[in-house]
Amino acid sequence: MPIRPDRAPEVHARETIILVHLPLARRLALRYNRAPHSADDLVQVASVGLIKAADRWDPGRGLAFSTYAVPTILGELRHYCRDFTWAIRPPRGIQDLCLAVRKAREQLHDAIGREPTVDALAERLDRTPDEIIAALAAEPARTLESLDAVIDRDDRGSARTGDLIGDNDEEYERVETRDTVERLTSILDARAREVLRLRHENDLHQTEIAARLGLSQVQVSRILRASYDRLAASCAGTRAVLAA
Repeated sequence: MPIRPDRAPEVHARETIILVHLPLARRLALRYNRAPHSADDLVQVASVGLIKAADRWDPGRGLAFSTYAVPTILGELRHYCRDFTWAIRPPRGIQDLCLAVRKAREQLHDAIGREPTVDALAERLDRTPDEIIAALAAEPARTLESLDAVIDRDDRGSARTGDLIGDNDEEYERVETRDTVERLTSILDARAREVLRLRHENDLHQTEIAARLGLSQVQVSRILRASYDRLAASCAGTRAVLAA
């Protein structure tokens, strides 16, 4: 859409103001240039804040543009850092407090020459120690460490973070299964339990079980059938009790 002739000076003035103050936006953006923020992304965010300031500024109020633009640009940067760079987002209040705690830590560290205590941060920000502790605990959620990150950077042969993640251990399932079977078969006598073990754990045929236990194949068959019937009846009774 072409620009109306009567608005051409206004549009030109807006573009000039934006171009002249782009270095200011960049300087403000680089204040936040720390991991995990990308410098290019921060400059773009600051530029958006500059454009908003140019659109909202009213020269008739007598306030210099740079004075008006700085809070607007910083507001955009804080909003970006608070809302769009958290790998895991805590509640908004915690996000805001994290930023305040970070700034207060830097200021107090410069003032006293050491890491400030929780009580010192709480006094500085007029918050409770528990709130400061919650913010400090949430701070690591801003970034997630890569699984390829070396655990000990001074050790070339050090394991990586991903190496510490365990695999599924099938033995746990086997232990649980064995415990379940032992509880279910506790209603059977010792000979019946041994026959079931040889049949299903050792995978022996009925004739092999009979030879090992000194029984006939017919006896082994009867023991198995009777055991299955008792176990089925016991399970049915348990389901009925649970459903009642």
